[in-house]
Amino acid sequence: MAEGKMITPDVEFVKRIMSSGGESLKKCYQCATCSVVCNMTPDDKPFPRKEMIHAQWGLKDKLFSNPDIWLCHQCSDCTAYCPRGAKPGEVIGAIRKLSIEHYSFPSFLGRMVGDPKFLLFLLLVPVVIFGLLVPIVGHQIPQEYLGKHLRLPHYLWEVMGSSETIVYADNFMPVPFIDAIFGAAAAFAAFGFFMGIMKYWKDLNAGRRVKGSIFEAAVATITEFLAHKKFKKCEVTADRSKSHLFVFYGFVGLAITTTWAIVYLYGMGWDSPYPLYDPMKIVGNISAASLLLGIFWVISNRMKNEKKAGKGSYFDWLFISIIVGIVATGILSELLRLAGIALLAYPVYFTHLVVVFFLFAYAPFSKMAHMVYRTTALVYAKVSGRDKDNS
Repeated sequence: MAEGKMITPDVEFVKRIMSSGGESLKKCYQCATCSVVCNMTPDDKPFPRKEMIHAQWGLKDKLFSNPDIWLCHQCSDCTAYCPRGAKPGEVIGAIRKLSIEHYSFPSFLGRMVGDPKFLLFLLLVPVVIFGLLVPIVGHQIPQEYLGKHLRLPHYLWEVMGSSETIVYADNFMPVPFIDAIFGAAAAFAAFGFFMGIMKYWKDLNAGRRVKGSIFEAAVATITEFLAHKKFKKCEVTADRSKSHLFVFYGFVGLAITTTWAIVYLYGMGWDSPYPLYDPMKIVGNISAASLLLGIFWVISNRMKNEKKAGKGSYFDWLFISIIVGIVATGILSELLRLAGIALLAYPVYFTHLVVVFFLFAYAPFSKMAHMVYRTTALVYAKVSGRDKDNS
């Protein structure tokens, strides 16, 4: 006769799932409709039914070390067809958010990014950094000007309201200083990702054996990402694959543009601003337009499918809002510079720097971490034989 196993429910963890976007968790009565309608799940031990059981019992160790919470792409087919309105897709999304928090390094930032009461503080960090540096390393104030105007606010007003040609690198902050700040933020994020993924990979491998080639699995996973092949299996939110492609390739294009600009500045000694007909500017503007279209398409799909798929959590909308902020302030910064409206151009550019810093510095703790943790889970699923759909 098989021995029983004592399970102690973690009530606090259940409450955290419910407060993180999975408030419908307790409506689930284990009918298995979710696993039946899911086009993503393997036939062996399908999700998300078992994840709903684990979540109801608060078995966080089983959830966090389970790659299936990341194999789920939140198509919301399960949520749309759930007869009880338990919204399994939203529950799994909440578990992913808590998983990111669990593996975050440092852990306190994982908790802060996912909690709306810390948003103002997180935004104040880049505001203070750039706010302190602009007067120090920005536009050089002539000595005779200092003799007449000792008050910095008055000086800034004159600079912002001047009719001179707007050159952010000259009148606001030199590019090397901006690159140094973002370089430090990127290094901090990369280290945070490294520490989190190492811990996650260790948990994935606990008690299991990796059989396949990690390199081959990584290549196959990246290939799937480039085509968003998994997303195309979604039915209820079928347009997600297209909108996500626009967002994804918008980011890729802007990353290429940034690298290109670095080569111009440090490799060739060419200072900004660059003419609109420059190939680098063309790629950058097309990428920005792609990102803008993609993110508003994402918002449109969420609003259109809200009744079927759920409205999303604060964690979801924070990421969407930051992307909107980045692309809107980026485009406006260029348009206001070209129009010569300095009074608006400099504050908008300052805001752009703040939201870009927010995206990069807090990436390991925000929904942007999905890209890294999902990739890791998919690679593991392939090398362990969990993901057998490589067609």
